[in-house]
Amino acid sequence: MTIFKTRAVIIKTQDIKESDKLVWLFTEKLGKISTIARGVKKSKNSLFSTTLQFCYGDYVLYKGRSLYVIDESSLIDSFQDLLNDLNDLTYASYFCELVDIAMNDGENSEEMFRCLVTSFYLMRSHAVDIETLARAFELKILQATGYGLNFDYCIMCRKKITSFNYLSLQYLGGVCDKCKKVNGIHIDYATSSALKYLSKTSLENVYKVVLSDKVKKELYKVLKLIISQNYFRRPKSLDTLEYLINFEKNKI
Repeated sequence: MTIFKTRAVIIKTQDIKESDKLVWLFTEKLGKISTIARGVKKSKNSLFSTTLQFCYGDYVLYKGRSLYVIDESSLIDSFQDLLNDLNDLTYASYFCELVDIAMNDGENSEEMFRCLVTSFYLMRSHAVDIETLARAFELKILQATGYGLNFDYCIMCRKKITSFNYLSLQYLGGVCDKCKKVNGIHIDYATSSALKYLSKTSLENVYKVVLSDKVKKELYKVLKLIISQNYFRRPKSLDTLEYLINFEKNKI
């Protein structure tokens, strides 16, 4: 029996049978994998506290007939404090949902694993604007899965460009003034600059970025469209947050 040891974040869980649970891990070494935690719903089970959503830890696994089985685990950080704030909970769920949607089973990306863990720590610190962090995370996962945007030359004529205000959603890049007839959308120059900067900077430096509400709204619109058109389903977590915010506004 082959034993695997890896760090991982739990991106979702599902109760099965009386005491077992399906646990989806995004791991540092094996990518996204499906596992089973046997007897985990019993409070005295040693895996109980390490198989909650958002938990980050070291996991010892072995391959069963169809799924990996969690044999041992030790917690590095549970991140359960993110459950205490609606924004933190929603965005942490969104990041996990994006990973689940965008990454294929067994597809390894140590960079995206680091980005997910970093995002959790940044949210806890409240040192970064959470909307800006989300846009940066979206750009990182698009890059990791082959849908990164090009900002250095016109996606149509290959002419070098330093700035642009037109984006091709089909070809995923900036378009120069002469090629604007292609299908795409107009965006503010400040938005294109923000896209370029966020795509090239590390998540650890996102706290330095200050964006206007207009730019944040435009970034959300653009990246939501790109994510919707390139993955098999669209994440629903942010839709839930928008609904709750609008519901509260209508009550006032």
